[in-house]
Amino acid sequence: MSVGRNVRRIMVESPNSLGARSRGRRWERVREYFPSIDDMRVVDLGGTVDFWLRLDRRPARVVVINLEKPAEAAPADITVIVGDACDPPPETFTDQFDLVFSNSVIEHVGGHAKRLAFAEVTRRLAPLHWVQTPNRYFPLEPHWLFPGFQFLPVAARASVAQHWPLAHTRSPDRDDALRATMSTELIGRTELRSYFPDSEILDERTGPLTKSIIAVRGEKPGGSGEGAGGAR
Repeated sequence: MSVGRNVRRIMVESPNSLGARSRGRRWERVREYFPSIDDMRVVDLGGTVDFWLRLDRRPARVVVINLEKPAEAAPADITVIVGDACDPPPETFTDQFDLVFSNSVIEHVGGHAKRLAFAEVTRRLAPLHWVQTPNRYFPLEPHWLFPGFQFLPVAARASVAQHWPLAHTRSPDRDDALRATMSTELIGRTELRSYFPDSEILDERTGPLTKSIIAVRGEKPGGSGEGAGGAR
């Protein structure tokens, strides 16, 4: 295993990595805001089947909408829809969901207009939502693990994507590097609040710094959402 891959594994990919522990704390927080989640019908915009399979407990029903068909088979309680999370198939809206869940997706949908569409789909599909995204102003960019990557010119970002050893998937050529970097656009608290003006905006911190931001309409007492029964 290369040094870069080994470092990345320690930081974000192994079951005991810093990233894995952070994701575990995030899921505990999800349960705090949605105490009825075990009985909910959840639609995951842009997520993966693998995410739900790794949980020790999951909701009564999960529908995953993603542009790519998953490699793994889904169990009976998880339905996969191959489609655009910003413009799901019409039949998606005839279903009744309690919660829209999205984890590190809105920064990949493709610009301001698509993010607006993503937020509108979120509001239409369910009365409750949890939409998490990495914070643009956290110093270590989470996809390439390169400090300040998001503030570099496009050409410099493409060079990092092509050569930096800590990248999730190092781009094999310049064209792929450009596509990868231009399809990732981190946002900050102001943008997230503009897309979800009636939601609570939470911080997910690493030390004193905000690593991720989350738009929530939840069940938690004092929160901004209805209970799970609101979608039934």
